[in-house]
Amino acid sequence: MDAPIPFNKPYFSGNETRYIEQAVRSGKISGDGQFTQRAHTYFEQEWGFGKALLTTSCTDALEMAALLLDIQPGDEVIVPAFTFVSTANAFVLRGAKIVFADSTALNPNLDVGALEALITPRTRAVVPVHYAGIACDMGAVLATAQRHGLAVVEDAAHAIDSFYDGRRLGTLGALAAFSFHETKNIIAGEGGLLALNDLQFARRAEIIREKGTTRSAFFRGEATEYDWVDVGSSFLPSELTAAYLWAQIENLADIQRQRIALWDRYYAALAPLGALGVGLPALPAYATNNGHLFYLVCRDRAERAALIAHLGQRGILAVFHYRALHRSPYYAARHDGRPLPWAEHYTECLVRLPLFYELSAADQQRVAAAVLDFYHRR
Repeated sequence: MDAPIPFNKPYFSGNETRYIEQAVRSGKISGDGQFTQRAHTYFEQEWGFGKALLTTSCTDALEMAALLLDIQPGDEVIVPAFTFVSTANAFVLRGAKIVFADSTALNPNLDVGALEALITPRTRAVVPVHYAGIACDMGAVLATAQRHGLAVVEDAAHAIDSFYDGRRLGTLGALAAFSFHETKNIIAGEGGLLALNDLQFARRAEIIREKGTTRSAFFRGEATEYDWVDVGSSFLPSELTAAYLWAQIENLADIQRQRIALWDRYYAALAPLGALGVGLPALPAYATNNGHLFYLVCRDRAERAALIAHLGQRGILAVFHYRALHRSPYYAARHDGRPLPWAEHYTECLVRLPLFYELSAADQQRVAAAVLDFYHRR
């Protein structure tokens, strides 16, 4: 019997343990050591972020964004319904009312055509999510936000090394959050990044990240006292996490080539399913593909369940996500009752196929063949 094909396998490029050992030998394994600083410099100089701060997770980066925007109880924040819970939870923790936006027929990203109608005098921010690393229509998002004086926070958890109209995702909003969870393109086990493109937030972000204190400035010799001056928490990762991440950053180009090649092979093999009404990832002209994930949109929930079971019987693990947040047990009673049909459609029908750096051509062919066999039998 063929070996099982997992949904994900964390990639080890080769230098991770060597860099972790270097960090240990340096005597500095808490946050903001040499590998953290290398990562900050890389993202600021090579990617054009005004300021970059590693965090313990993308969730923490989003929570920092909510604190920096001074979100208060009763403020409204527009969030796509089809996203991971952290996108909304970061603002719920500050007392915000979440106004959920629907997805589009083209892909699970936020429907920018409906954005204007969701804005009220209490709206403070909009949080577009670049699902699967495919850019939202950021031109429309930014124009709408500017007209109404709203902050834009990019949830770029999926979007490392992806672009909107030639500009890197994460450089467009005032703030942006990235993930280095083990399922992402470059990883640190856990980990994240807050990108600050509006530098009015830079000094306070550093303070919030260090428990609301002047610790970072104090150890740089820029502050005479180490004081508690603001709210905050322990948002910075250990140097061991940063060391692992730095090895991944060094191999980003190779990782991206491989993942995009895998994505392209899936698309070529499975494109005929489009004629059957099965959805495949759609790239608008302004967006690029970063090879983060490959998904299919089945025709209904029963078909998706049958496809996942069919693949499972062949030793292939496929998964689905998310449950649209406006229907979640926690927030359903707080939702304003608007139907969000496309978010619900992706909730019921979207399935993700295995995609990771070490997925062999033979195993990928097994996955594609099993999917095609499923549809040929129906």
